[in-house]
Amino acid sequence: MRLVRDREKTLRERLKQARLAAGLRQVDVAEQLAKPQSYIAKIESGERKMDFIEVLDICMALGLDPCELTKELTN
Repeated sequence: MRLVRDREKTLRERLKQARLAAGLRQVDVAEQLAKPQSYIAKIESGERKMDFIEVLDICMALGLDPCELTKELTN
């Protein structure tokens, strides 16, 4: 099994990729979540960890299927 920090890094990278693929800026996602832009920046940089509900909210804002994301992180 991969280390926790490796999966956390993969999660951050995958969320950023999804954001960029959707053509969204950090501020666009943050506005959907009623958060400051720095919230997304800190998540993407690894400065801030997310809880499960936050991951789900970000997935919804990005149009990303959380089930598919979970599969990626568990393989």
